[in-house]
Amino acid sequence: MGQKGELIFMGTGTSQGVPVIGCDCDVCISKDPKDKRSRSSVHFSFSDAKIQVDTGPDFRSQMLRENISGVDAVFFTHEHQDHIAGLDDVRPMIFRTKKAMPIYGQERVINRIKRAFHYAFEENPYPGAPKFDINYINDSNLVVINGIEVLPISVMHGQLPILGYRIGDTAYITDVKTVPNTSLQLLKGLKTLVFDALHDYPHQSHCTLDEAIEWAEIIGAESTYFIHLSHHMGTHEATTRRLPENMHIAYDGLRLPVSTL
Repeated sequence: MGQKGELIFMGTGTSQGVPVIGCDCDVCISKDPKDKRSRSSVHFSFSDAKIQVDTGPDFRSQMLRENISGVDAVFFTHEHQDHIAGLDDVRPMIFRTKKAMPIYGQERVINRIKRAFHYAFEENPYPGAPKFDINYINDSNLVVINGIEVLPISVMHGQLPILGYRIGDTAYITDVKTVPNTSLQLLKGLKTLVFDALHDYPHQSHCTLDEAIEWAEIIGAESTYFIHLSHHMGTHEATTRRLPENMHIAYDGLRLPVSTL
């Protein structure tokens, strides 16, 4: 039986965040709260399942801002620091539940996490270290978390194969340059697509806004929300005016309905 839930945009900025330290461009000095972008991640909230995708450097403050107290599982898109650096901040949830935190990712990604958080994987870890339940996945593994199906979607971050995720009528795809045809088939019938759009000038491993719009049109979701914006993109207000009617710029704290019905 399907469930209705909520997609929470924890962060919508690129690796440096917005504003960028020491920058006085129009975006970085903007007074619009929608131009304050922490590092990109999302949280899927259902009555029986709280699913976090990526834990960047701002994870703790994002959880506190959104008043989210628990996570049942963490899924990782890839191993770059702006997507894993906050993982240690799941410790309060581990201490409270007295259970290891399930984490899911490609073997390469999990191995990077083991190096970054080596103190959690030692033979005799420090008593306050986090405990993780490791799960290796790839694009053929459907994962079920408390009745919610999580489908990994293979995409290319330049030359690096990474994962997006589809839950019900919603898909989250960050840090993408190209989407294989096999993955396009898995993205049919979406109500909501969340998609990477870095800025306007070419990048080897991220989409420009124009490229992101082209991919969104190919995928054909009812609505598309762009994330992982850098300060070079322009303000939220100015960039919004450039988009087709069914496409939007996401912002930190935005909440959208999700359905697995």
